[in-house]
Amino acid sequence: MAALIGYCVAVSASAHAQVSGPSPTRHDDSRPHETMTAGATLDPSSSGPAVSPDDPPIFFGNPYNRSPASLGTTRHAVTPVPDEPFFPASFAGWLTQKTMTGDWGGERVRLQNEGINIFGHYLEDSAGNPIGGRGRTVRYAHEVAIGADVNFAQLTGHNIGIFHVLMTERAGQGIGQQLPALNSPQEIFGSGETIRFTRLSFERQFGRYVDAEIGWINSENDFAQSTSHWGMNLYCQFQTNAICGMPQAIASNSGYGYYPTAHPGAYIKVFPFGDERMLVSAGIYNADPTISNTGYAWKMWLHGSTGAFLPFQIGWHFGGTDTHGALPTNLKVGGYWDTSEVNNVYGQFRGFQIAGADVGNLPIEKVRGRFGGWFEGDRMLQRDRADPNRSTIAFLSFTWGDPRTAIAPYYITWGIVRKGTFWNRPNDTVSFGGKFNFVNPKLGIYATALQQEGYTDILKPSGEHAGEINYGYRPAPWLALRPGVQYIWHPGGTNRYRNALLLDMELGTTF
Repeated sequence: MAALIGYCVAVSASAHAQVSGPSPTRHDDSRPHETMTAGATLDPSSSGPAVSPDDPPIFFGNPYNRSPASLGTTRHAVTPVPDEPFFPASFAGWLTQKTMTGDWGGERVRLQNEGINIFGHYLEDSAGNPIGGRGRTVRYAHEVAIGADVNFAQLTGHNIGIFHVLMTERAGQGIGQQLPALNSPQEIFGSGETIRFTRLSFERQFGRYVDAEIGWINSENDFAQSTSHWGMNLYCQFQTNAICGMPQAIASNSGYGYYPTAHPGAYIKVFPFGDERMLVSAGIYNADPTISNTGYAWKMWLHGSTGAFLPFQIGWHFGGTDTHGALPTNLKVGGYWDTSEVNNVYGQFRGFQIAGADVGNLPIEKVRGRFGGWFEGDRMLQRDRADPNRSTIAFLSFTWGDPRTAIAPYYITWGIVRKGTFWNRPNDTVSFGGKFNFVNPKLGIYATALQQEGYTDILKPSGEHAGEINYGYRPAPWLALRPGVQYIWHPGGTNRYRNALLLDMELGTTF
């Protein structure tokens, strides 16, 4: 898998309506607060920006509310510097700030007016399994991030582009290793528990039609990413990493560079109509699986590269916005080619077996040129008439991987998210969803053949499926608490362990 928790701990839509830079979440940046919304455009005949009718007006950007919007807005109007103390006057005032640390006595706004946006976040995932799995355990993991965006158009008056930098630090332990689980139930555990650059890049917009970026980036920001609704990452209303960020099978099946790793790469996005109705994008990223290891956190160049990951994607938006017009629908279809040479799927067979089990002479061969694809869709099911900021959205994703190499050639995620719960909780959410992870049937066939030959200690890989329900409590725009329950069928993808019940808690805050 950052402005706050656009993905997991996203702030309320009203708070995001004035944000133009990324906001911390598990995965990415935080953005500057402006008088112009992310999709607004400057009217040359007026002295101020034209305000977008809704937030967020962009449907195909970074899943973590990255700054800026990808439709050509490169400068924003100057925000009046607030005349307020460094510390809030009251506890109630603190809870209404857009970030936990506020505007720093106006200094933060001054920097944003100069085109410099500084942001950060803290996110933790805790989970325990009172039932099922290898044994009962409780695990805690966290992520701390700090970063900045420098908008040179705002800073110098020349449309040079935007420089992005983000550093993350992860620590703790993962319950997925203990259960075991094929997909981590904790969204921010993994990719090396260490400090690393997560983004170090340069972005340039060319009018309303083209956006490009080059540097150390990850594919998860721009390909197979979640749609944003209500200023929040839709998939990351779930704690499980099986759903959050993007369908996880893409990462396990290929050289896809997932957050928080950073790979040398570049992308280009084309908006054929100059707005959010359609997106066509393609990219190239260095494929290097060692970057996710703790000892390679600062590996910045191409040494050790196994090849190139080449994704492409087409996206469509139908209907209106979250609060206006027809109920919105978003569709994305994409695919990839990975030039790396890797073992075929039998190279992963031992991972499903008891240590020391005789698995015979595995038919491992080298394969070059992995490929795969995905479909993602979400649809607003209803919008409250009395308060259009309250609504319900459903989503579905299906990914397919190269049957020669993919550990999960068929993978499905789904979910329903309701924003607006009790009468006095307009920004709280209730989320219900799950995954179907089907292990490559070649491994099951091979295990059956061994069992028929008398290998009694062989386990048959089949699949691992899971469901989650949680409540997202947001007492402040910069704070989210998410207690939840997960249930995992066939932990580890075999019948070796009992189905597991997990109790989890997620907390996120934007600095």
